[in-house]
Amino acid sequence: MLVMEDLPNSGIQSPSSSTFSLSASESPAAISTPSTSRSLLFDDDVIADPLDIAGNSSQFIMVVGGLGYIGSHTVLELLKENYNVLVVDDLSNSYESVLHRIKALATEHFAAQDRLMPALHFRQMDYRSPHMRSVLANYSFYSISSKAGPSIAMEDVVSALPRRFPFSSLQRTDSGIDMGSEDAQQNTLRRQSRITGVIHFAAYKSVEESIRMPLRYYSNNVCGMVDFLGLLEEFGIKNFVFSSSATVYGEGANCGMPLREELCVHHPEIFKDDDGIERRVLPGVMGLTSPYGRSKFMCESILADIARSDPSWSITALRYFNPVGCHESGILGEDPRQKPSNLIPVIASVLTGAKPHLDIFGTDWNTPDGTAVRDFIHVVDLARGHIAALAASAAGRIKAPFRAYNLGTGRGHTVREVLHSLQETSRRTIPVREVGRRAGDVGFCVAEVRRAETELAWSAEKSLPDCALDVWNFTKTRCESQASDEIIC
Repeated sequence: MLVMEDLPNSGIQSPSSSTFSLSASESPAAISTPSTSRSLLFDDDVIADPLDIAGNSSQFIMVVGGLGYIGSHTVLELLKENYNVLVVDDLSNSYESVLHRIKALATEHFAAQDRLMPALHFRQMDYRSPHMRSVLANYSFYSISSKAGPSIAMEDVVSALPRRFPFSSLQRTDSGIDMGSEDAQQNTLRRQSRITGVIHFAAYKSVEESIRMPLRYYSNNVCGMVDFLGLLEEFGIKNFVFSSSATVYGEGANCGMPLREELCVHHPEIFKDDDGIERRVLPGVMGLTSPYGRSKFMCESILADIARSDPSWSITALRYFNPVGCHESGILGEDPRQKPSNLIPVIASVLTGAKPHLDIFGTDWNTPDGTAVRDFIHVVDLARGHIAALAASAAGRIKAPFRAYNLGTGRGHTVREVLHSLQETSRRTIPVREVGRRAGDVGFCVAEVRRAETELAWSAEKSLPDCALDVWNFTKTRCESQASDEIIC
């Protein structure tokens, strides 16, 4: 994986007006957005001219679902680490304004360092769309490879090709003519992608909704990913970071102990337990509690099988625990278009007055205060975990073609502790209603994080008070905005 420094702003310009290309030199007023400029996508069977060899060869990380809560923070961290980023998002659960917030924060970051911002491109599209083929084609380039030597970039050999017919020096293998060894040409045209890695955030993620609408979840999360992987393979893109979940541990989360990755494997594994004794674990997991959790387990199994069949893949599954918090600026946070179901955005909706009270689901769990225990990880720490995964893969520290990692803090907090932390930070009382347990919930879910610390050289840095402060910074601006609107009215 190439980490680029001091990249030019321009990057490659997409041929479609439905694509954003943001750089530090552009103003928001000059940016064509999906809501202000609609156009048909380019035809699926029309690709970039393979002879346009003078084009920009900058490499990109593609982030599907990149304007959602975790995706947007990850895009910002990628930019800050000097990656060019292509965001694909259908805006079904996010807003295009998030793109401009990312750009503003990234621009400020690079201005403080007197450096130019990497390229940020955007396509409004469902990742399952057939037009994804055209997107990938436009981030491809062609090179001439020789059997006698390494691949040669086309821009280096274009002057040697006859102008009359640029491919006249390439070997034709379907003519039926038996060419002699002296006459046979060894050069072949090979397509390569400028997308060097993909981070997948495009899954639906509500446990409660998945129980009501399982087909919707299996269609998008599982079937969609399978088709997407086939397309990536076609374009030679085999570096894949998958947004997984602690829900893959199922009822194992109720064991009262931190969850280690070996509790959910997809092929037999040997590992050493806490006493240094070698153990053999067989594939499978017990007690998956929702279609959402099953969809994540299925996707991991598929990814593990792909990697086993073709070790040229580098697939990393990151099992999230409970992401909370916002960017410290208060500009970027969790603001779903659909009804929020996670704890923090629900509390935020109570603070803004959009919801009358917070429902606590279950107060009879076997925990210190009866409410469920979760491993709450700051979303910026989580985003940086994806950067660590890319870096570890590029450095060869991830030895297996498929590897799963927990991303958590290794510490548990109850729902009431989170509530009290936000009340203290905001200095506001948050009305609460205690209700029964939800279907699919577990009482205890905390990560064992030693594998990520060792192999990814990553660990969470922010605390629960940090999360509460950042959430309040993001939420209070909306409270103030709502108050201003009421005065105007």
